[in-house]
Amino acid sequence: MPIQLLLSRRPLRFFAERLRWRVERSRMARLTIVSQYHPPDFAATGQFIGDLSSRLAERGLQNLVLTGQPGYAFSREEAERIEFFPNRCIRRTAMSRFWPERIRGRVVNSLLFCLRTLLRLLRQGRRGDLLLFSTEPAYLPIVGWLAHLLTRAPYVVLVYDLYPDIAVSLGVVTADQPIVKLWRLLQAQALECANEIIVLSTTMLSYLRHHYPQVHTPITVIPSWADPERITPLPRAENLFAQRHGLADRFVVLYSGNQGRCHDLTTLIDAAVRLRDRSDILFLIVGAGAQHKSLVEKVQQQGLSHVRFLPYQEADQLPSLLASADLAIVSLLEAAEGQVAPSKLYGHLAAATPVAAICAPHSYLRTELARADCGRAFRSGDSEGLAAFIGELAADPQRAQRLGASGRRYLQATATPAIVVQAYAEVLSRHLPLARKTYAPPLSEELEPLPDPLRDAPLSSQPDLLSRSS
Repeated sequence: MPIQLLLSRRPLRFFAERLRWRVERSRMARLTIVSQYHPPDFAATGQFIGDLSSRLAERGLQNLVLTGQPGYAFSREEAERIEFFPNRCIRRTAMSRFWPERIRGRVVNSLLFCLRTLLRLLRQGRRGDLLLFSTEPAYLPIVGWLAHLLTRAPYVVLVYDLYPDIAVSLGVVTADQPIVKLWRLLQAQALECANEIIVLSTTMLSYLRHHYPQVHTPITVIPSWADPERITPLPRAENLFAQRHGLADRFVVLYSGNQGRCHDLTTLIDAAVRLRDRSDILFLIVGAGAQHKSLVEKVQQQGLSHVRFLPYQEADQLPSLLASADLAIVSLLEAAEGQVAPSKLYGHLAAATPVAAICAPHSYLRTELARADCGRAFRSGDSEGLAAFIGELAADPQRAQRLGASGRRYLQATATPAIVVQAYAEVLSRHLPLARKTYAPPLSEELEPLPDPLRDAPLSSQPDLLSRSS
């Protein structure tokens, strides 16, 4: 039987790929990335981890992703347990799909994922990997700390959401509860023992330094990204998503993403109430979350026919969805500032869409909007100001176009995949030699220099990228 035919059979091809993976791992720099969410899951954090893993692999950094089965949003299809790609491997646990629609189910799933991850890391032992832990689920950094204690493996923590702080700020739990005190103690220990911490915003860095003074670990600020080659401005006449949903003749105000407790969507709906007589304006809310049911009920009670809800869209629909908006909404409750950083901002900038941010006076979102000159920020509850801004842009398409184009230029200069992955590569290259003394070639020898606008700009005008606190 010809060898090509033999290897075309799935089981044999699988074992051939696995053997090649093991051989390559014996001689290359290695990284293990841990996150409960990963494509084909629809979670934004999972999409980011998948893209980061792939782009690091393209740079020659071999990495293993430990993740769970899809269970976020409406994706329920089971993915392959093990997948091999050039310079990367994905391993999924089956123990993370119990009652994903319920909070208790998600807690159980997260704990089971953490347990399985810790056991795998212990079996993996002293193989020389640097570990990168996300905060999906929230207690995953504690798993990193335990793995470090037992194997001495160095690790980096990537903070998306800071728990239990968010739960306390939103009133879900109280700070004096024993479980919360224990959680904070373990979280602080996990952060203190990490080799480095990556956060998504300057306000998150400030929050960590103020509320976790016992943590002396270096902190680097690296924002999220969006790919301006994948997400581009698209005329309505060429936008199939806009045509399919009847958006061609409307001024579309878009909120797309998680409708969770950390986001102020009440101000948005109140602005829609103020503009209820504007049939030319459509509020499009895409996604799901803890607030979804109450938002739908409020819209129905108010009889707001110009507010429309859609479920999460497939990943391949995202560019068309974002390009269908005339104004994008990004929101964050003031109580949650510094504890979470919405990543949706950068996709809207890539689509050249003006942005209205609902956030705290000291929010990093205000800084980003000012630097990008792409919109305006509002305090929570300022539905009057938001409604007025929507009306202004609806009446002045040229101004909206100018703001959108300015935002896209800012993204291209500060938060493209090439720029942000470069920042991650620099952080990881600092700690890979600690993970394994002999690997070739060192990642630092292959890194490209930062673009001149980032390297040469005065500190006061540089974006948050690579801000570092020791």
